[in-house]
Amino acid sequence: QVQLVESGGGLVQAGGSLRLSCAASGRTFSTSAMAWFRQAPGKEREFAAGISPSGGSTYYVDSVKGRFTISRDNAKNTVFLQMNSLKPEDTAVYYCAARNYRVIIGTNPNDYDYWGQGTQVTVSS
Repeated sequence: QVQLVESGGGLVQAGGSLRLSCAASGRTFSTSAMAWFRQAPGKEREFAAGISPSGGSTYYVDSVKGRFTISRDNAKNTVFLQMNSLKPEDTAVYYCAARNYRVIIGTNPNDYDYWGQGTQVTVSS
């Protein structure tokens, strides 16, 4: 069983930055592809960024490319999402997800085995 706990959300003005963290329990973190999804009110959960188990490959949705950076520290079982130049349309609940024993980064929520509880990010205009 894997538990994921997100932190770092909050309220920020447009153009500002936030850094999200996701701490994972269990011994499978280093063999799991990890991702950040987000869900705005009234919308479906969407993929934002993903990273391979080694950290050597990353993938972003077009709307966050050049502004968000996903990274991981396998020694600390933690994945991060650095969010810069935030826009009001980035407002959402952000979820961390783990895909056990998978190298490929999936973009569909059904690709992932474990989820965190989410952290709210609100960007004011």
